[in-house]
Amino acid sequence: MSNSYFLAIDTSNYTTSAALYCPESRQMLSETLLLPVKQGEKGLRQSDAVFLHTKQLSEILCPLIRGKKISAVGASIKPRNQEGSYMPCFLVGENTAKSIAAALDVPFYAFSHQEGHIAAALFGAGRLDLWDEKILAFHVSGGTTESVIKTEDGRIEILGGTADISAGQLIDRAGVMMGLDFPCGKQIEKLALNSTYTQKIKISNKNGFINLSGFENKAKELYFQSADKEKVASFVIECIVQGLEHLTLAAIQKHGQLPIIYSGGVMSCKHIQQYFKEKYGGIFSPPQYSCDNAAGIAVLTQNQFKRR
Repeated sequence: MSNSYFLAIDTSNYTTSAALYCPESRQMLSETLLLPVKQGEKGLRQSDAVFLHTKQLSEILCPLIRGKKISAVGASIKPRNQEGSYMPCFLVGENTAKSIAAALDVPFYAFSHQEGHIAAALFGAGRLDLWDEKILAFHVSGGTTESVIKTEDGRIEILGGTADISAGQLIDRAGVMMGLDFPCGKQIEKLALNSTYTQKIKISNKNGFINLSGFENKAKELYFQSADKEKVASFVIECIVQGLEHLTLAAIQKHGQLPIIYSGGVMSCKHIQQYFKEKYGGIFSPPQYSCDNAAGIAVLTQNQFKRR
């Protein structure tokens, strides 16, 4: 008898993603395609993202599902489990997933992009056992920087985050300002390896939320004063480390010592990982399960199917 698979689709504002998960073999087949962004641009309009997902999704989906026995289909349908959370780009994945499920006469399950990030990070770290436990989780990406508590029954409550721009936006805006290609995370990380920013950075923290937009202006000043890309990159990474430390300490102070999982593309930075692993015992996954992907949605789809 052939193995059964669980299909997942995630169409975020940055990446077209699809994944197939086979629980019998624990095999995860994951495919992603970045949405192309023109040189000098800092991101995409939602209308452009929807068009590009529509264009790209079949490229990764058709080869992935051909010949596979699919038991259920899942998709991320919104950024987070919060009233009013909505982005048009997720409609592409949602409607495609619903259509496939209907054609195959199998169940469809809906999740948030944030749930997918947390589940993917746990899968990549080999800690799916924590999904049914109370944990602290961080989702740090181009669109979101939030600390949350996930309860045993799967509910997610926001504890804190950024009040203005996300950590990923700070990285991308600083990178584009220096002429780097969007998204700029890997290039900023590489540049930062050759410099260490040692000056004190003041982080404003109000009711669990921090502000990062002021550091975008500081990064511009540093660059125009020195033209030193490595120094600016190191400064940006250090701002994020210190900002996330504020959020981590606030979460621990409120809920005590719980397992802490860090997810999202920004958290694939090795320097950031090392800092929070050593100081807070943070749990991290390989980059392919930290950046935007559909693997977490595939795992959650299988979980929901089991509970029918």
